[in-house]
Amino acid sequence: MKTAEPLRLGVLVSGRGTNLEAICRSIDRGETPARVCVVISDRPEAPALARARRRGIPAVGIAPSRFPSRAAFFEHVDRLLRDHGVGLVALAGFMRLLPPPFVAAWWGRVMNVHPSLLPAFPGRDAPRQALEYGVRVTGCTVHFVDEGVDTGPIILQAAVPVRPDDDVASLTARIQRREHRLYPQAITLFAQGRLVLRGRRVEILPEEGFKA
Repeated sequence: MKTAEPLRLGVLVSGRGTNLEAICRSIDRGETPARVCVVISDRPEAPALARARRRGIPAVGIAPSRFPSRAAFFEHVDRLLRDHGVGLVALAGFMRLLPPPFVAAWWGRVMNVHPSLLPAFPGRDAPRQALEYGVRVTGCTVHFVDEGVDTGPIILQAAVPVRPDDDVASLTARIQRREHRLYPQAITLFAQGRLVLRGRRVEILPEEGFKA
């Protein structure tokens, strides 16, 4: 019997790459049937690129200033992803809004993880927003990416209690630890073909009776 090819992942990063590392470790453990084929950053000096290279993953840093326009930059990113045969794009701390043509071309095949229970606290500094608002519970969300800022269809969410003594650093660290479990779970569901987009709702097909 022929074994199915693992899902080919392209990961877009801007920073340290802790979610990239969590995805790779889940793959290493055999929990996520995928392979990271390329890591692309808009910051050539991003530490995430060094993480990828240590694992032997092709890693490309591209300064947007090299391109005549935002559209040209994302056309180049699109071409790199296609050249590597990517089936799912995972944003892992990628700090740029995707333009409509890119979203349309990859619709239903781009995921992001965000450090709040969306639709609460979208955008930057979500843990700080949660603390300033005074919520007792926040968390993280994995969602498909649309043209808005953290507005795409929600795949998975996990709650993280806010402690009375929390500051931004401590709350962020606990949310990130939960992200590192949740994001690989969502990618695994996609790789298994168990995510179905119905408008704004994401249906998760049951594992029972599912044929990979």
